[in-house]
Amino acid sequence: MGIQLTILGCHSATPRTNAHPTAQYLKINERHILIDCGEGTQVLLRQQKVPFAKIKHIFISHLHGDHFFGLVGLISTFGLLDRRTELHIYGPKGIKEIITLQLKLSKSWTSFPLLFHELESKESEVIFEDKKLKVSTIPLDHRVYTNGFLFEEKPSLRKLNMENVSMESEIEICDYHNLKNGKDFVKQDGTVIENEDLTLPPRDTYSYAFCSDTAYKPDIVPMIKGASLLYHESTFLEDKKNLTERTKHSTAKEAGLIAKAAEVKTLILGHYSSRYSDLNEFKLEAETEFNNVELAESGKVFSV
Repeated sequence: MGIQLTILGCHSATPRTNAHPTAQYLKINERHILIDCGEGTQVLLRQQKVPFAKIKHIFISHLHGDHFFGLVGLISTFGLLDRRTELHIYGPKGIKEIITLQLKLSKSWTSFPLLFHELESKESEVIFEDKKLKVSTIPLDHRVYTNGFLFEEKPSLRKLNMENVSMESEIEICDYHNLKNGKDFVKQDGTVIENEDLTLPPRDTYSYAFCSDTAYKPDIVPMIKGASLLYHESTFLEDKKNLTERTKHSTAKEAGLIAKAAEVKTLILGHYSSRYSDLNEFKLEAETEFNNVELAESGKVFSV
């Protein structure tokens, strides 16, 4: 339970040796998710020993190639492995046309339902929800329509305090469900035993905010307030701030400003420009604004 984030790729568009484009594997509250799918993602998944069959949902932030060019290859491999379970893909309008055309013209085949959820709204919206997880979009400011994603655990049930429960002879196993759901117990004589006396609080819940690619956009702060982990692009350092307006990217300092304003627990930097060889400079710059800064690296795992 909780969050385990594996960085597969974390560099900007130009592929280099050991510098892979954006892709992340997220395990959150027993759900297995792929976020973005740059070139080579399936190879990186293999290197990290990620079971392909467990991935049920893929979230694509935008239709720049370094964020989805690996998707059709991964889908094709799923077909070769005789996958049967459905695969849900969330991404900007147009992603269905792109992927289905690639599959058609390459005469690839899929043995499983391929379900597209195309996004167009410029406002934050809930795009997935079940009993354990909620996923909302974070509208970003890039050269094309782009969303980040907020992954939030749902609160778990309360835990039985068996030492106290066993002292009440009227409580039976059939009452456990109501107690876990927070209900008080009413004895036959009408006496009410408060739920807090029979149960323990559920564990803390965690959240992960993924924000790439985007220009500095302070209005996302309320959406990601208090996130356990924040991944925010930092393509440039302040020495190249003049490029951010044209490219719609951020500096490490600006990522730190967002993290500080949103009061997140940990900031993860990534999407580094190939202009820089010393990535520690990104960390140092972000730390001028926010204390708890980590650098994304291929194969690095963050757990909460």
